[in-house]
Amino acid sequence: MAGGSHLVVFGGTGMTGLCVLRSALKSVLAGFVSRTLSTRQLEVNVLPPDERGVGVLELNRAKARNALSRAMIENLESALESLAEDTNTRVLVLKSGVPGVFCAGADLKERLTMPESQVAPFVSRLRALMSRLASLPMPTIAAVDGLAVGGGLEMALACDLRVLSSDATLGLVETKLGIIPGAGGTQRLPRIVGAAKAKELVLTGRLVTPSEALNIGLVNEVVEQIESRNAAFLRAKGLADVMASNGPIALRMAKKAIDEGSELTMSEAMRVEEACYAGVVPTKDRIEGLAAFQEKRKPVFKGH
Repeated sequence: MAGGSHLVVFGGTGMTGLCVLRSALKSVLAGFVSRTLSTRQLEVNVLPPDERGVGVLELNRAKARNALSRAMIENLESALESLAEDTNTRVLVLKSGVPGVFCAGADLKERLTMPESQVAPFVSRLRALMSRLASLPMPTIAAVDGLAVGGGLEMALACDLRVLSSDATLGLVETKLGIIPGAGGTQRLPRIVGAAKAKELVLTGRLVTPSEALNIGLVNEVVEQIESRNAAFLRAKGLADVMASNGPIALRMAKKAIDEGSELTMSEAMRVEEACYAGVVPTKDRIEGLAAFQEKRKPVFKGH
């Protein structure tokens, strides 16, 4: 049977042989179902881009509230590696398939069983994962419909935009556990909300309400939650649709210019902008944009 390594040898005839056959098939099927369910518990779904070019990366480890275990990280690494080379996805939305939670952070139950010698390499791998998410060439939007604490919030911080539902809760709570944020939180948070506010949130470890998150610029939008509990995703998808209607090469170059220039002096940043603008000049999309403007129609961008 595909997906297994079972070798079944049947003997006998009549009812005896049939019983053996049924027993063997039941055993093989049980093993197959068990493996399938195990995989689904650590599922990372990458939905191919729709007709607009909007892709979706979905976390779906329901039993552990999307906690980031070794297996979950491995799945995400594979997904991000594929997305980094994907030229068809113009905008990516990161969401949860688990109602009421975006991501509960690192898998602390797994961490308890981890020898001290493995902790630092694990956290380093998690940090690299968030950096890989942040460096994806296409714009990314985190749709936070529920709890996002610790590594879960750090994952949202690694996205370009964050949309929050009204029932969500955010926080970098690591100091309450005697540790610090280790997947980029101490660096990305102050770059978004400022050093003083970031220090307050990290040093107290307190949770942040949606209204406060919006007021301090931690998130771009807060939307009222709905019965299906995916209001943030629906709004994020709407934003992604708007972005995806623009030139795909322009989207990537604009993101690159902002990301790389923000860490430089103004004169250095201007050179980054110049280089990124040079990346769109020879494209057919630029000509299409000018033609559409002249002809008073919507442009049809092809990404070349």
